[in-house]
Amino acid sequence: MADDALSKKDFETLSNFRYQLRRFLRFSEEAVHAHGLTHLQYLLLLHIKGYQGREWATIGELAEKLQAHHHGAVSLVSRCEKLGLVCRKKGRSDKREVEVHLTPEGENMIEKLARLHRDELIGSTGKFMVPGAEELRKK
Repeated sequence: MADDALSKKDFETLSNFRYQLRRFLRFSEEAVHAHGLTHLQYLLLLHIKGYQGREWATIGELAEKLQAHHHGAVSLVSRCEKLGLVCRKKGRSDKREVEVHLTPEGENMIEKLARLHRDELIGSTGKFMVPGAEELRKK
């Protein structure tokens, strides 16, 4: 098992990555809070807008994207619905499913917040990287 031992460089790489990730997440938390949302509300809007191939997502799909329980996703959708950011519609192909759509207000909010996040990532170019990642892949 000695071959599997982590080197000092491995620990430095992992530590640096977690630091960079936490800095970005802290930026995100502060940015969404300044706009009156929680980070989970932002993520819900982002996952709806960013759902591949369409402009809506089901509760189950959102629960998966958020890595949350179904009932937690339902509760989050309800809170966003009360804020006027999303609306629910019956499933098109399966009436038991619930589609979650952004409202015009939700569209405006996610556009503002996503732009801030994109700009932060662009500004972090060269900082947000994982030195030594190639070596870790080879192990």
